[in-house]
Amino acid sequence: MALAKVLSRAAVGISAPPVIVEIHLSRGLPSFSIVGLPETAVKESKDRVRSALLNSQFEFPPRRITVNLAPADLPKEGARYDLAIALGILCATGQIKQSTLDNYEIIGELGLDGSLRACHGVVPFVLAASKAGHKLIIPLANAAEASLVKTAHCIGTDHLLKVCAHLQGLEPLAAIEPRHAIATTLNEADLSEVHGQFHAKRALEVAAAGGHNLIMVGPPGSGKTMLASRLLKLLPPLTEDEMLETAMITSVSQQTIDWQQWGRRPYRHPHHTASAVALVGGGSLAKPGEISLAHNGVLFLDELPEFDRKVLEVLREPMESGSISISRAARQAQYPARFQLIAAMNPCPCGHHGDSNVICRCSPEQISRYRGRISGPLLDRIDLHVEVPAVPVKELHKSDSAESSLDVAQRVAAARLVQTTRCNKTNQALSEKEIKRYCALRDEDAELLQQAMTKLKLSARAYHRILKVARTIADLANSENITSIHLSEAINYRRMDRGD
Repeated sequence: MALAKVLSRAAVGISAPPVIVEIHLSRGLPSFSIVGLPETAVKESKDRVRSALLNSQFEFPPRRITVNLAPADLPKEGARYDLAIALGILCATGQIKQSTLDNYEIIGELGLDGSLRACHGVVPFVLAASKAGHKLIIPLANAAEASLVKTAHCIGTDHLLKVCAHLQGLEPLAAIEPRHAIATTLNEADLSEVHGQFHAKRALEVAAAGGHNLIMVGPPGSGKTMLASRLLKLLPPLTEDEMLETAMITSVSQQTIDWQQWGRRPYRHPHHTASAVALVGGGSLAKPGEISLAHNGVLFLDELPEFDRKVLEVLREPMESGSISISRAARQAQYPARFQLIAAMNPCPCGHHGDSNVICRCSPEQISRYRGRISGPLLDRIDLHVEVPAVPVKELHKSDSAESSLDVAQRVAAARLVQTTRCNKTNQALSEKEIKRYCALRDEDAELLQQAMTKLKLSARAYHRILKVARTIADLANSENITSIHLSEAINYRRMDRGD
């Protein structure tokens, strides 16, 4: 009897728990069985492994082969175990030595000719193996993703024969060089191209500086989508840790990393017909949704009332916690979801309520029903409520003299630096304890806020969010303390009444 063990990893959300691939050869009628809760793609690996070994001129044992993927209670999916199983069979038959696989972790899908194909979810695998102090062998097609983990000792190759030659010391393969992030030049449309809307531009600057959620209400053509699309250029680039988090989510979602956009914050813009599963994630394999793909970036929801109300309600928990747990009968996965929500909507069904240029023919009941599609608890979690009125025609003929995105981005970066120096997070993420410490008010300012709370009938959550916004406004003004001017501006962003 012969026994071999090869190290690999499974994929559970953005984590990669270890899996030991055990291969046992025994006497009996030739057979090939895989146990350890394998899914269909894993079960089919026996045919791929057999053909790959034979076409690579290796001996395939005519014996009873049992492959155990331990731990047995962890679901295994995908073709990532092909290479590990093939190497285990070669070790069990003595064609390569078990000692050559010591301290290696293996992942890769095999073609029938022995070639290696890319697998999804490689970035979490590489990061976990690196933390465990193990070397890695992966398909060459995944080398670019693996290069993001600078601490990893990773080897990429495109064929089973090359893997065996490397392990036996015949033709050693070079390790993958780490990728160094290069600042991406942003050539998108500029904030200066938006005519008028100075109040909305200011709100966009405050939202960018503190990471606050923002909703814009205005008639069609007032520039809501234009403003939202220009937010990305105001935000600072991703840090190294944020890049790695974003790459992990992209990797497990089976999407290709766009290296031309690398280093920029994600910008997701789902259509209003998106389902709850598409938005928060799910499915039989518990894949990440739009809110996780927007992690460390922006989630823009245009025509907010047109989304199904049940779909919008699922945003409430991740907006508070910054993560989403997806539970299914066979598995559970947790994904990060710290996104900045930017929403846009019309004031009424026809879109012209309050527009001096076009007469609105919607009844008060229609307007109330239209705005009622968005629940109060969801609106309460949005920090900035901004009205975006129609732009007068004379403003459209004015020369472009507004501030550029670069000018605003410099102020945003300075405010963000103050926040990270103070508590290593944006103001939007401040805890209640940190709010008491960093958002203290003078007695007269506290009285002003109390009067506003009573008059506007705001909740305790809105009270804390006003303080966070005021802290951001003070940071933009390079002020150590919150003054009445900063507080008044923050209160003004909560004055929009849904019933008007």
